[in-house]
Amino acid sequence: MQSLKSTLYFTLSLFFFLNVSKAQTNSTKTIIVDQSGKGNFISVQQAIDSIPSFNQEWTIIRLNPGVYNEKVIISQDKPYIILEGESLSRTVIQWGDFGSTLESATFKLYADNFMARGITFKNTFDHVIPRDILGNITWAPAAYLQADKASFYSCAFIGIQDTLTDWVGRHLYEHCYFEGAIDFIWGGGQSIFQNSIINVTASVLGGGNAYITAQARSSDKETNGFVFKYCSITGTGPAFLGRAYGEYSRVVFYKSVFSGIINPRGWYEWNHQGKEKLITYAEIECTGPGADMSKRVKWEKNLSEEEVRRLVSVERFINQGMWLQEQLIHL
Repeated sequence: MQSLKSTLYFTLSLFFFLNVSKAQTNSTKTIIVDQSGKGNFISVQQAIDSIPSFNQEWTIIRLNPGVYNEKVIISQDKPYIILEGESLSRTVIQWGDFGSTLESATFKLYADNFMARGITFKNTFDHVIPRDILGNITWAPAAYLQADKASFYSCAFIGIQDTLTDWVGRHLYEHCYFEGAIDFIWGGGQSIFQNSIINVTASVLGGGNAYITAQARSSDKETNGFVFKYCSITGTGPAFLGRAYGEYSRVVFYKSVFSGIINPRGWYEWNHQGKEKLITYAEIECTGPGADMSKRVKWEKNLSEEEVRRLVSVERFINQGMWLQEQLIHL
């Protein structure tokens, strides 16, 4: 037993030393964005563009409180960026483009190794333009992610359709807020959503069903999927927990709380009728009036204990290489 304790102590000490050493040798640069001119730049995009291509130094872009009316793109050659706001209520990046799941996004991320905290990403389409002028709601993402190793802390994503296009890569969302009505968390990302609020706005649909997720896993060889852990679903319904965008779509809700807005069927196979056995949708130990599973679709999965442990574990599902710890030491 004493030998085991000594080994454990050595391992933890070595891990701490290596991480502290890395934090000390990799300096962190800070850029201030302030719309009144009291910082280094007055727009978010100007600050991002100032970072050298293919930089290896973590750079904090600190956004002073305000509403930043601009599209923001972090291109593939701009890794190691930390985008930091005052709070999700005081720092907002917003735009109102629509019609494309890619081009219309307010915020687009293509660079690996990214972190954001205390920011609201919003697509204002159909929030400020009367529907009787433009007609039906259409694709209008607040954020589009096509990058690996991205994390978001205390951020908000607000829109109506395709609010968060979590397209590809490993992502963590912690204490975040998501709002929308149609497929408003969708894509092929390998992502965990923890301790977050999902606010459904089905009331804008005039009585139609809302869809929270539309996960795009297309093969049983793909490792991606959406896992919601300790989350809360609220708002207006009726709402499906998800519909299958991909043939092997995978979504898990774990120990989350559902208000009574959930459609009793829970899930929708969409264009994959007859192939429901390929879809992995599961609810584990969820509570609340919307968590009654007595009328759920018969093809919802009962996962093994090992499958549940693997999928809901941040370390096992998304944190290969301990990239999350490497990010956090730079705050």
